[in-house]
Amino acid sequence: MSAFSFSAAPIDTAGLAGPLASPAAGGFAAFEGRVRDQNEGRTVRSLEYEAFEALAVAEGERIVADAVRRHGATLGRCVHRTGRLAVGDVAVWVGVSAPHRAEAFAACREIIDAVKHRLPIWKKEHYADADSGWVNCEHAAHPAVAEFDYSRQSALPEVGTTGQRRLAEAHVVVVGAGGLGCHVLASLAGAGIGRLTIVDHDRVEASNLHRQPLYAIADVGRPKAEAAARRLADYNPGLRYVPVARRFDAELGAALLAGANAVVDCTDNFAAKFLVNDAAQRAGIPAVIASVYQYEGQLQVVRADRGGSCLRCQWPEATRDGLVGNCVEAGVLGPVPAILGQLQALEVLKLLLDLPGQLQDELLLVDLLEHGQRRLAAPRNPACAGRCVRVDAAAAHAPPATDVDLRLPLAAAVAAGYRIVDIREPMECAFEPLPVSGQQSMPLGRLLDGALAVEAGHPYLLVCAHGVRSHAAAEFLRARGHANVWSLAGGLAAQS
Repeated sequence: MSAFSFSAAPIDTAGLAGPLASPAAGGFAAFEGRVRDQNEGRTVRSLEYEAFEALAVAEGERIVADAVRRHGATLGRCVHRTGRLAVGDVAVWVGVSAPHRAEAFAACREIIDAVKHRLPIWKKEHYADADSGWVNCEHAAHPAVAEFDYSRQSALPEVGTTGQRRLAEAHVVVVGAGGLGCHVLASLAGAGIGRLTIVDHDRVEASNLHRQPLYAIADVGRPKAEAAARRLADYNPGLRYVPVARRFDAELGAALLAGANAVVDCTDNFAAKFLVNDAAQRAGIPAVIASVYQYEGQLQVVRADRGGSCLRCQWPEATRDGLVGNCVEAGVLGPVPAILGQLQALEVLKLLLDLPGQLQDELLLVDLLEHGQRRLAAPRNPACAGRCVRVDAAAAHAPPATDVDLRLPLAAAVAAGYRIVDIREPMECAFEPLPVSGQQSMPLGRLLDGALAVEAGHPYLLVCAHGVRSHAAAEFLRARGHANVWSLAGGLAAQS
């Protein structure tokens, strides 16, 4: 089946749709362009189409193939009429099958727009007043989308054509395609970074959309790395995007960072951040690391290529995840990760272009409620020299032990005599109260300060939204001799 063809006979739209069906395709979109009876105020009786078919077919095949590939569609086809057509006749038909409707719609639209603008096809309009005229395909010599224009950026004296070429030759690895990563990726793609590797093992969730603008509702359930790469290819198709839908670990980091110019940490947990830090140290490349907590953020650039300080200079051991809430636990407004992500992208560009003002051996703290910024010294710790290269990365990323996790309904725990301690923040408790009564409310911060009096002989069950904070808090208390403390596995979310 040819992806693009001409037809001198009426187009059989029903017959064309059948061969595009596929068990893997849940969406199908078709477009029919028909002859209308009016054009710019004149009554049209009929049309004639002529084409330079040898050139048009070859280019049409490329148009369909590019659209199918770019949007992850399954199959696509376009048929265009030639000869004389009456009012109401189908002049062009485009059909696309894809796993989901969004890809089908997008690819279908791209094909018809490109066919209209790029193919050497002419039409002659016959009007009611007996006049007629050939209407040339005025855009045939131009691509459907102009070349990406970096002129406003390269106009900066610090960038210029040399700097733009340097960006085009750069390879940046972005770990995490969430609230931070979406903005980092969009800015780096806009700047013209030649190769962007996108690492994320998660799938898009509806709760991501308010702060992760690379995704749409139709992307929910898809791997983030692949959805982000597809969206970026629409935005700036002249670059190379490499999606890696895997969890970042030491082995993967060694493979991906070899030959890269920089790595950007956009993850939301300490274990992953230390893995990125360690991988960058081994590869000898800069790592731009950011974190967000509610209305605040922090940014650090680890310069392994210049012998600068690293995360382990300040924190020799990775902080246990759960002691500080992430976006799921603590909440976040979309502009906060957007601003921190843009700052990360700016630091990457400063690195690649060797611009002044680069962060090194410093920690930038940003308070977005008060619009405050502080730069704190974060010098290299001599005792850390080389330590991050020797660290056991597998141990750093090992999941927490599960002996503190209790899997049972809250009501059953109450009936069994457990004392329920809700360690969520007051706002969380008010928004979604626990489905049991008699619990004690003790926000995590107060618990860590020693406010919870644990009585020997009574079992305690700590509860949070998803079981992350409660797990960390239970381990914290057990390390202090309270063996009668457990965490509700999966948190309140697992009770529904």
